[in-house]
Amino acid sequence: MSIVKEFKEFAVKGNVVDLAVGVIIGAAFGKVVTSFVADVIMPPIGLALGGVNFTSLQITLKEAFEKQPAVALRYGSFLQTAFDFLIVAVAIFMMVKLINRLKRQEAAAPTPAAPTKDQVLLEEIRDALRARGA
Repeated sequence: MSIVKEFKEFAVKGNVVDLAVGVIIGAAFGKVVTSFVADVIMPPIGLALGGVNFTSLQITLKEAFEKQPAVALRYGSFLQTAFDFLIVAVAIFMMVKLINRLKRQEAAAPTPAAPTKDQVLLEEIRDALRARGA
């Protein structure tokens, strides 16, 4: 079997396509969450803490000198990313929890009960009457 043919079979399988769609949607979801955290959640938190912009928080280790840039620990950006991660993790947890609940409900769906003796007898009578009339 040629490598091209093997690759084609691999790439066309449903799992690979599903994975690709998941990665693309995940990347888009990450951008939405980043914007949500940076533009909606962090401004009120910063305002409540005295007008602090978290992304600008830093500790300067060495000031800029001539053409050398300053060396700084930008812990505010880290806090922003940590909040992004926390919100993404909670959202994914809630989605997985919802999916698991739906799967349990689907698995617990009752199978149709076997017909009672009366129903079986009535079906036999119905079938016999149809056979006579045909």
